Amino acid sequence: MLHFLRQVRASLPKVSLACFNLIIALWLALALNFCFFRHVQSLSGFQGWFEWIWLAIVAISLVAYYNLYLQVLNWKWTAKPISIVLIFLGGTTAYFTNQLGAYISPEQIQNVVQTDLAETKQLMTIPFSLWCMGMVVLPIIFVCLIQIEYPLIKKNLLQKAVYIIISFIILLILVLSNYLNFTNIFRQHKDIRQLISPDNVLTSSYKYFHHLHEKHEPLVIFGKDAKMLLPQSDQSKPKLMVLVVGEAARAESFSLNGYSRNTNPKLSQIENLINFSQVTSCGTATAVSVPCMFSGMTREQYDANLAAHREGLLDIAQRAGYKVTWIDNDSGCKGACDRVNNIKISKALKKQYCRDDGFCLDDVLLVSLQRYLASIPHKDKTPQLIVLHQRGSHGPAYYNRTTTDFSPFQPTCKTSAIQTCDRQKLINSYDNTIVYTDHILSEIIQSIDKNKHYQSALWYLSDHGESTGENGIYLHGTVYALAPSQQTHIPMLMWFSNDWKMQHDAHIECLKSKQNQVLSQDNLFPTLLSLLDIQSSVINAQLNILNQCQTVLD
Repeated sequence: MLHFLRQVRASLPKVSLACFNLIIALWLALALNFCFFRHVQSLSGFQGWFEWIWLAIVAISLVAYYNLYLQVLNWKWTAKPISIVLIFLGGTTAYFTNQLGAYISPEQIQNVVQTDLAETKQLMTIPFSLWCMGMVVLPIIFVCLIQIEYPLIKKNLLQKAVYIIISFIILLILVLSNYLNFTNIFRQHKDIRQLISPDNVLTSSYKYFHHLHEKHEPLVIFGKDAKMLLPQSDQSKPKLMVLVVGEAARAESFSLNGYSRNTNPKLSQIENLINFSQVTSCGTATAVSVPCMFSGMTREQYDANLAAHREGLLDIAQRAGYKVTWIDNDSGCKGACDRVNNIKISKALKKQYCRDDGFCLDDVLLVSLQRYLASIPHKDKTPQLIVLHQRGSHGPAYYNRTTTDFSPFQPTCKTSAIQTCDRQKLINSYDNTIVYTDHILSEIIQSIDKNKHYQSALWYLSDHGESTGENGIYLHGTVYALAPSQQTHIPMLMWFSNDWKMQHDAHIECLKSKQNQVLSQDNLFPTLLSLLDIQSSVINAQLNILNQCQTVLD
């Protein structure tokens, strides 16, 4: 093998450093950005020869752009290391943009940083490995083998200057002569730049880590005046609210919302269930939606930095007198549960319900909830708010999110390389995850309904939705402004026990009247606190669903 590589090295022509930089620029610009060029083509509105001329202009401009900064960065001791890093970053991220339609945004970098090993393993598919072999490994081998001539400093500077000047002139001429076309696309569709590899991963990583290393702020107390309106009496039953935060479930796949397949066979049979059909998420990824929905900020106002060092919904409920507990089967609470009781799933449960890939079925949440409720002393009158964070419909291995008993739709896609699957098999796999979530939610309702120590309720909503190949887009995390409805239109439902209904019938009738109203995760914070009988000046009355029925409640 070593002899073969030496022969290949000897057969390759020597190139100047400036020419080497141009070769790398051509590879980065033209080989890795098919998805970007497709979007440029579709957004231009051009047809016929004008369409191809415009694509050529964009392609040449991108080559010139990369050549400019490579001529500045790459010198004798940096040329090959920098080129290898760029090929590695560009090649790996280009797989997700070209094959899955993913935008490499700061939020996606956050998802990568905060993901766990099990999620990472599921992305290591055969198509990904083959892609990396052709688009990462082989180009890196080429860079290692090619011989670069390093001229004297004066000649080197002269060559670089010529390449830089030519690239700059080309950029200047092409951009200025097509200024309106460039501005129409890149100003109106700013996020399209997140499809350009490796520029997308470099700029998005810088933005994410720059934000991460901003000055640490002290914790901001929020909702200091929170208190329960109705003190707990010896005769009344305390409240138990189970808030289930779903994962990657989309509203259009719920038969409760009119989907033609019966994906909610159990929930559809439950009395007192209130289904909300028009609800949108705060983000398209867990790292955004979860802290946002608990922050008390709206999607438009949401400031991730402030949310990271300010108390939220769970802190306020705890201050008002609730025992707040978080049980997680996903990738963590993203800071929302840092100051409340966290229950770790036992090793015995993990052994029983976790798969070989490290992911656990959501049965672990159900059993953990049942065990926690059973451990509460009967004389304990403390009201409870319990948050269950689902694994839900997290891709790409949808086939591992359910069991045989809850997989009515066959055949399924049994691979993480979902873009290679037959479309119907992929839909079958995803729909089975919704059937399994239907099972989990119905079992939770039955469990808390049997516990007569409390007046009980359940609130379920997903953190975001999921794409399953619509318009060539898979999974989630697309920039919100460009995200399809599959990623932002989420399911949300509530259930109340008869004991709760007896005490708060007007509340429930109000909620029923809003089932088809346009709502969002913005409504969670004020409405949940109101349902828990908590009063605070930080509750936005306009977003409180119950306030919209004030005449009924009065």
